[in-house]
Amino acid sequence: MRALVAGATGQTGRRIVEELLAKGITVRAMVRDRTKALSELPEGIDIVEGDVLQPITLRAALTDCQVLLSATGAAPSLDPTGPYKVDYEGNKNLVDAAKAAQVNQFVMVSSMCVSKLFHPLNLFWGILYWKKQAEDYLKQSGIPYTIVRPGGLKNEDNTQAIVMSSADQLFEGSIPRRKVAQVCAEAVTQPSAKNKVVEIITSEGATSQPIEALFASVG
Repeated sequence: MRALVAGATGQTGRRIVEELLAKGITVRAMVRDRTKALSELPEGIDIVEGDVLQPITLRAALTDCQVLLSATGAAPSLDPTGPYKVDYEGNKNLVDAAKAAQVNQFVMVSSMCVSKLFHPLNLFWGILYWKKQAEDYLKQSGIPYTIVRPGGLKNEDNTQAIVMSSADQLFEGSIPRRKVAQVCAEAVTQPSAKNKVVEIITSEGATSQPIEALFASVG
């Protein structure tokens, strides 16, 4: 299996690359800046330059890839079109390219609370709204998908257990990026992860379970 990771040099994307490699999966990292990628990603990894806003670059990046994982997201800026362009148009372009390439699965990192229109984060140019539109586009594409909605992202790892729920059940909580990456990497090997939207946080009081079991428990 070869997996293409879009947004591979982002804070979550880098960890997804590492977790996929740890599972023995061949990884191709799609990046805009090859020099940055060479300094930040594991040595010897297959790196291809591409831009989610330039569809022509996506077709070449997906050659011989069976799965695609999208960890793209608009960086904080004063550009009011950022979330629309990156979180929606960018992911929409990835979905179109993945469909043309007939990939077996598309794993999208989204966000908890995307269904709450009046969430405070939507004051930042509608970031959750556009993530939800990208989710809907993927679900309607016919591509087998796994949409992962993490709670607040933390760079530091913890020993807390992962809590996984179906869509629109969790509205508060946080999770380390490392654990988000582990869930995404596991999703590409588990049939029970396909065609599901899952929300994830960590909780000190939760009982630790294998990620495979967590996916199977979500309807």
